[in-house]
Amino acid sequence: MLVPKLNFENDFDLQIKQDKDTFFIYDLVRKNWFLLTPEEWVRQHWLHYFHFIKKKNLSSLILEKKLELNGTTKRIDLLVTEKTKPKILIECKAPNIALKQVHFEQIARYNSLIGAEQIIISNGLHHIFAEHTENGYQFRKDFE
Repeated sequence: MLVPKLNFENDFDLQIKQDKDTFFIYDLVRKNWFLLTPEEWVRQHWLHYFHFIKKKNLSSLILEKKLELNGTTKRIDLLVTEKTKPKILIECKAPNIALKQVHFEQIARYNSLIGAEQIIISNGLHHIFAEHTENGYQFRKDFE
């Protein structure tokens, strides 16, 4: 399977296996193999970035957590916590998906329930960073 090189300064040692024509990627947090979709490729890069580069404990990284929003069940892609408090909420899109206002609105709705200080929207090639303030969101070049 051809996967694109993503826009991260570091290369990560991602474990990939093949079963017939299907590829899987190993998730360090959930300790299981998952179907290697384009979105999962991006999510695993962020997981590795926060664990190996930012030195976050695996227990502080929450993936695919369910949440109820307006009577429907949604899933967040990745939440970085600090002392169990929500710190950074990440919404991952496939690399071929252009990041748009609708994606920002999606993560902002999710964050209205989560309450993370910062949000990231990423397709692996482009990343949008924003900090939650009392007046809404302030876009940033990076995150802390």
